[in-house]
Amino acid sequence: MTEPTFTPAIQLLKQPSWRIIDQSSLGSNFHALQSFAMDDTLCTSVGKGESGAVCRPWVHHNTIVLGIQDTRLPHLQTGIDYLNEQGFEVIVRNSGGLAVVLDSGVLNISLVFPEGEKAIDINRGYDAMWELIKHMFRDMPHFIEAKEIVGSYCPGSYDLSIRNKKFAGISQRRIRGGIAVQIYLCVDKSGSERAKMIGEFYKLALQGEQTKFAFPTIEPDVMASLSELMEQDITVQDVMMRLLTSLKETCGTIFANTLQADELELYEHYYHRIVERNQKVLGY
Repeated sequence: MTEPTFTPAIQLLKQPSWRIIDQSSLGSNFHALQSFAMDDTLCTSVGKGESGAVCRPWVHHNTIVLGIQDTRLPHLQTGIDYLNEQGFEVIVRNSGGLAVVLDSGVLNISLVFPEGEKAIDINRGYDAMWELIKHMFRDMPHFIEAKEIVGSYCPGSYDLSIRNKKFAGISQRRIRGGIAVQIYLCVDKSGSERAKMIGEFYKLALQGEQTKFAFPTIEPDVMASLSELMEQDITVQDVMMRLLTSLKETCGTIFANTLQADELELYEHYYHRIVERNQKVLGY
């Protein structure tokens, strides 16, 4: 295999080693609020220099994650009731963005970097994740673009798409010198069905009212899963193997790990904080 070439952005991936905290197969008892507390914990730990770079793959079952803007929808509870009827739990994350779907066919990846003495440009963080995903699927015949896909849910300038159909979105969170770049990858099942559900949520939560913030009008056909786009069966486990292989090729050293003693204390703090925020915003 030829040696991979690295752009300035992907140099971020060339860490001395990658600490892998794999939470991709914990099942339905692994709650999404735990994930957001995990990333805040790791951001703090990495930013303080107490941990090297971390890669955390994670999967949650039947959860809709709302952004802060979504909580201002005029008929939010009506929209939430609909999502609950579809078998989905609803939570609010501790950062920006809009509603996304998590289920057993969606792999999320968090890359946590130390910012160091020189500030890391926001776009460089996004580009690093984009380059990693391209490297993971470099044997596939389709080019992966990064651009906003209008009509998708949680649209942004770093939507990842193939032939103008979105399969992933990237976000960032920065805490005390640590940077978490997060991506959700719709691996299998129907991307358009996920989008239809979010589209219905917004219709019910808006009910035609004008709002200061322009919520997206969802067009389900602009979203698809990797399996649909690659026209072959791809599983979360397949993508996990590609992820670990690419990281190993990038830096040479990866190792499995869990939270350490000091991090467990931090985690409890961040978990209680996001639980309290959800109780306040959602009323339960």
